[in-house]
Order: sequence, then structure tokens, then C-alpha cells
Amino acid sequence: MAERMRIVVSAAEQTLTLHANGAERCYSISTAANGLGEQSGSECTPRGQHIVRAKIGAGAPLGAVFVGRRPTGEVWSPELAAQHPERDWILTRILWLSGCEHGRNRLGAVDSMRRYIYIHGTPDTEPMGVPASHGCIRMRNTDIVQLFERVPVGCPVDIRP
Repeated sequence: MAERMRIVVSAAEQTLTLHANGAERCYSISTAANGLGEQSGSECTPRGQHIVRAKIGAGAPLGAVFVGRRPTGEVWSPELAAQHPERDWILTRILWLSGCEHGRNRLGAVDSMRRYIYIHGTPDTEPMGVPASHGCIRMRNTDIVQLFERVPVGCPVDIRP
């Protein structure tokens, strides 16, 4: 029998919980500094029911840098960060989310996938447990690797206030 799993993101608690066959694994995360919201361009984390639409970065090294969902060949370091202070670092793995609720987080100006909303790794220098992202859900690099290895494409993701 296939493993039954789902992800629950709590913006209030700044946690991501993986529920799998009755067991839970909780991770500290960072959602959007601008709060919750679905509007394109808002830099808010969208609420509601989503699924993992794509998994990107399998086998990439810890700290691998992605731009436009493609590896750049770089690995994050403080020196690289100093050279590119404007970058919003997307590291290690990407779980690209797609909304499931028409008019709320799917299609039109509220489409999570078109907004490029991900669960992704971030530099260890970035805080967890506080909203600080540009809309995505940030995780520690070792945590996103664990999550990435467990969840299949199509895994339900519920983003809650």
C-alpha cells in the first residue's frame, strides 16, 4: 500500500509538518515577510490547498544555487552572497506548488504556480521561525533534502494562517 502523506504549513507557527502514515515530522520554516495573500506581485505566501506540481534539484549538492529553476553551477557561500547581495537565494531543492482552488490560488491573478511559489532551501544565515521570504516557504537545506526525498509529485499541501 502506498504511503499516505500530506504537508501542512502553519504561517502562525512558522512550521511545516509532514504527515505520513500516522507519523509527523515538523520543520521550522519562514513564510513571506509581507504576510499571507494570493495576489500576483504581492510577495505574500498564498493560503489554501495546493499540491507539489514538480520536484527540482534531485542529486544537487547541498547549497546548490537555482535561478529560474535551473542550477547555476554555484554553491552558496558567504563570499558568493557578498558578490550578489540582491539575490533571493533559492538553494538545494525546489518543490514547486500549484494551487487547487479556482479563483483563490489557481488561475488568473492568484495562480500560485504562475507566481513561482516554492518550498525551497535557503542559506543557513537566514532566520527560521519568522516571516522573511518573498512569498515562498523557506527551509533549512538539510530539511528540504529530507522532505524532497519523502514527498511525491502530487502530494497535498495545505497552507494555513
